[in-house]
Amino acid sequence: MAKVIINSFEDFAAYTGKEIGASEYLKITQEQINKFADATLDHQWIHTDTARASTDSPFQKTIAHGYLTLSLVPYLWGQIVEVNNIKMLVNYGIDGLKFNQPVVVDSEVCLRVKLNSIANLRGIAKAELNAVMEIKGNSKPAFSSTIILLYHFL
Repeated sequence: MAKVIINSFEDFAAYTGKEIGASEYLKITQEQINKFADATLDHQWIHTDTARASTDSPFQKTIAHGYLTLSLVPYLWGQIVEVNNIKMLVNYGIDGLKFNQPVVVDSEVCLRVKLNSIANLRGIAKAELNAVMEIKGNSKPAFSSTIILLYHFL
């Protein structure tokens, strides 16, 4: 899948109301989950204790932290789009974040993004992206939200 190339505010604005694209699928491994638990000090058994999860979890496996799936947005967004001619990108916020479905270990996820709106704020492009993290083979997404990014174009 080819990346969408954006070289200017006008290039970006042309996607208003349209899907920009989807990333490749990424497998969520127990090693990733464990490293995320170490980084965030969140070692709740549902994420890290595979033996207990096999008996006590309704999923019979561990699940990824919701914030782990959210933290994959920059990486997966980078598979969808290449924004050139910027001096800086700032994560500005997240609106309406809903974790809809747990991501069971060894599931594959992808990010699907639509441009809700873009505004020119004195040379800074404020992009509001409808971001949905899909789980392969599951009709419910892991999460849906509006990701707000600020692009400082040259």
